[in-house]
Amino acid sequence: MYGQKSYGYLSGIISEYDYFYLIFMFKTAIVRKPAKNFQFGLTTSNLGKPEYHKALFQHSAYIKALKTCGLEIKELEPNEQFPDSTFVEDTAVVNEDIAIITNLGAPCRRGEEIEIMRVLEEYFDIIELIKSPGTLDGGDVLRIENQYYIGLSGRTNQEGANQVIRILEKYGYSCSTVLLSKFLHLKSGVSYIGDDNLITAGEFIDKPIFREYNIIKVEEDESYAANCVKINDYILFPKGFKNLRKKVEELNYKIIEVDMSEFRKMDGGLSCLSIRF
Repeated sequence: MYGQKSYGYLSGIISEYDYFYLIFMFKTAIVRKPAKNFQFGLTTSNLGKPEYHKALFQHSAYIKALKTCGLEIKELEPNEQFPDSTFVEDTAVVNEDIAIITNLGAPCRRGEEIEIMRVLEEYFDIIELIKSPGTLDGGDVLRIENQYYIGLSGRTNQEGANQVIRILEKYGYSCSTVLLSKFLHLKSGVSYIGDDNLITAGEFIDKPIFREYNIIKVEEDESYAANCVKINDYILFPKGFKNLRKKVEELNYKIIEVDMSEFRKMDGGLSCLSIRF
């Protein structure tokens, strides 16, 4: 399941997961402040309009949490042209080898990726592009060590998935596609937290493609919390979901809870607010 990447003299000395953890710890996060017109972005939540100043406060708390995880922050100014632009994760897929600039599935968001590409050029020597008619949102790309799962959703089509698979396989990664129908993005309902532990909600709980992992099931009324993020020694976790939090704590993970109420109103989760590498 881990592709063809070689670990040299360390092979056989430590586990593949431990090697991955030691070598590929996150160091940097790119974030963008919410725009003043944030409330006019795309949403299906029916939770009402976000309060702008509360969203700014929560975004600052999110950045503080990333710093606690050991990350240096590259903070971009708001982009008033794009109400959804605080959700930077959708604009790029990055790893230790390359940065892939996406072609966003929602036409009104196309253009958000332009500044992100310029920023990523400061960090990456290799930049690849997803091109039309392919569409790809970063929220549909889940990495588990050296295996990638690409969600086929309303935002990511088969051609976009095919393009990112061709790119990733060039660098020795293995890839699979996952069809979804109820969640906005793949990572809206699935999160990998290390040690073969996979948090899953709704349509992903019984997906055969994930059966090799230790499945942590999310109750329907807590499905939003399925989008949590493992960053180095911590797991960022949305505030207010006690049952799932208890399950995760019982596995001896250290949790940082972050209030996401205003971003949830705009279909956004914890992973959406940063590009981490």
